[in-house]
Amino acid sequence: MKLLQREEYVEQAYLFRSLAQRTKQGEPVQELLHYLREEVLTTTKLPLAIDYMLAELNHVGTMGSAMSKLPHYFTPFQSYIIESAEEERGRFDMNTALLVLEHEAQFRSESSDPASFFFYHFEAICRNRLDYDYGLMAISKDPIYDDSWKNWIQKVRHQIGIVDLADLVYVHSHYYVTRQRESGDSEIEIPAPILFGEKEGRIALANRKKEPLFFFSALARQLNYPNVPRPKPPDPTQDLLPKLLRTMERLETRIKLLEDEQREKGIDLSQFFEKPRNPPDSP
Repeated sequence: MKLLQREEYVEQAYLFRSLAQRTKQGEPVQELLHYLREEVLTTTKLPLAIDYMLAELNHVGTMGSAMSKLPHYFTPFQSYIIESAEEERGRFDMNTALLVLEHEAQFRSESSDPASFFFYHFEAICRNRLDYDYGLMAISKDPIYDDSWKNWIQKVRHQIGIVDLADLVYVHSHYYVTRQRESGDSEIEIPAPILFGEKEGRIALANRKKEPLFFFSALARQLNYPNVPRPKPPDPTQDLLPKLLRTMERLETRIKLLEDEQREKGIDLSQFFEKPRNPPDSP
């Protein structure tokens, strides 16, 4: 797979953003894709991809399987994110998945720095508690990474959980090379490849044996690396009016019962009796 043109990623970002916004209104995904096919640029290949996704949704009922069958257009990471959201037993929400892919596609249209993409992809897996093995395998197949990056990501895949990510980044940074040369020990072997700069190495060294999310946050603060978006918590004020209405209805019922009790006749309990059912016909 080769990298697509910028306009393709811009339209992909629009597709994911529109799906995330409109599915909240309860519209079926099939209808949304049908409408969005008419909205996206016909000069891109996205309308053809949407046609295939619609056919797969109608026959299988999933969108991730269609994306995985279009590896020349959607990356394995994009397919993996949607497939993880479509798992019945998973806790990964589809709106969160679309939000992650929207920002990723928008970032692709603006940058091609493999280090930035690796931290974004890895943080998306870490923050949403997805499977590291399958996730890193999908990341390693992304066309934005060259052979050196792919081999290193495979190394991370086999060592993650045993070695901290900060350590793996630190020993493959220019800062590690500089410190080893300053130590004057000629027998120290410099690991290859060197994928990260001085600043990434310093931040990685400062975040050893810490929570990986602290490492990602420091990269975003210091080097303006992209942060993985998180869904906004639900607004509690949206349910406030229905709750008030139900409370008012209960209060009105109680007041009416109190008024009936103060009358001479008292409360008419017959209104609470269950109506007798019709006996079944005798044979």
